Amino acid sequence: MAGSGVTIDNPHLRAKPRLSFWQIWNMSFGFLGIQFGFALQNGNMSRIFETMGAQEDKLAFLWIAAPTTGLLVQPIIGYLSDRTWSPRWGRRRPFFLIGAILASLALIVMPHVSALWMAAGMLWIMDSSINISMEPFRALVGDLLPSNQRTAGFGFQTFFIGIGAVVGSLLPYIYTNWLHFSNVAPAGQIAPSLKYAFYTGGIVYFIAVAWTVFTTKEYPPVDMAEFEAEKRRTAGFWNGVKESFAGIADMPRTMRQLAVVQFFSWLALFSMWIYATPAITSHIYHTSDTTSKLYNEGADWVNVCFSVYNGVSALAALALPAVARATSRRVTHLICLTAGGLGLISIYFIQNPQMLLVSMIGVGIAWASILSIPYAMLAGALPSNKMGYYMGVFNFFIVLPQMLASVTLGFFTKQVFGGNSALTLVLGGCSMILSGLLTLRVHDADDIRLPNNLTPAENLAYEASLADANPNV
Repeated sequence: MAGSGVTIDNPHLRAKPRLSFWQIWNMSFGFLGIQFGFALQNGNMSRIFETMGAQEDKLAFLWIAAPTTGLLVQPIIGYLSDRTWSPRWGRRRPFFLIGAILASLALIVMPHVSALWMAAGMLWIMDSSINISMEPFRALVGDLLPSNQRTAGFGFQTFFIGIGAVVGSLLPYIYTNWLHFSNVAPAGQIAPSLKYAFYTGGIVYFIAVAWTVFTTKEYPPVDMAEFEAEKRRTAGFWNGVKESFAGIADMPRTMRQLAVVQFFSWLALFSMWIYATPAITSHIYHTSDTTSKLYNEGADWVNVCFSVYNGVSALAALALPAVARATSRRVTHLICLTAGGLGLISIYFIQNPQMLLVSMIGVGIAWASILSIPYAMLAGALPSNKMGYYMGVFNFFIVLPQMLASVTLGFFTKQVFGGNSALTLVLGGCSMILSGLLTLRVHDADDIRLPNNLTPAENLAYEASLADANPNV
């Protein structure tokens, strides 16, 4: 095939037409529901653990269930989705739907836990289910969008992540202050406002993901005979496990460089998600009594803060493509992560709860970039027939810092910071700034300044030039 004077003989490349606004909207809409699940999990699991009797220095360890499941689930789901094709259901959409059903059920069951071990177990199940539906969404952008629309595609996902997280984070506050459900309960029980927040999250999760499943059409494999031959070659459970993890050593250079960036930025995020509630309730509201009205007011305010940073991220995501075109994706990511790091550090110096919203503006700018820029850079460096697999492997570098946070942050909080969890957030802020500086060493093979008005043939020629320059594509 010829396009723009370039002969294309790479079977993994296809001329991808530019998608319309509403096509990108529909393929990204499922993230609205997924983020309802993550927002409720990230904003309230420490609160639930403390309600079930967990000590503050043990909170990080209890969160280890989430990264452990991600470490196992994400590459396997990516591997399986790469090898799945149904004329009716496509490649990624079966996993969207299965994960949505399981995650919605987990969200509805979670507020009925009655012991600490049950809460930790349900977190394990819920996080696994969310990962099943979430992981293939990243690969879908690489599957369907041409190179010059990928930053916009990940930006759309970030927009829906922001909107979903705003509303999801606000749900406990809404049920308490607008709908007048009680936000307190006897010791060892989940407050009614939090229960109904989780119920709502489960329903929205399923509806949003189902919207993407039934409104998005996927492309079939470029070479069906080769696709079937690859499936036969790697048939069998143990072959699947081996293939799922063996390619880690062969990661493209850009992916290896981005992995380090991801590691430090997500270490910062997990310090916030794990310790924001105890830090704000103890450092600003001056209480750790989970049955007190003051503690629950502080915990509700944490959800408001989380909704603000997610709202900022939704707006910032719309501006990122323009900023990246004017500078570069690396510089854009550095600026955003520095803003987030300073936002986390500033929490230590705040005593007025209202001022936390200013801190969350910086965190929201960083969150927008974390959810889009690394994936946009990565997509241009990956072979198209292993897009799902490598996107799953890339999530290792979200999972590994969470595992490190789970086993070390409790020690730092108790032994190094004297139980002052606000200092743990300062540590997270420093980690985020470091990750921004490390972005400058990343090789961005897919130049963001590519013109936006290329024809499908010109897109194909451009992707072929990337393939010539990068043997991993």
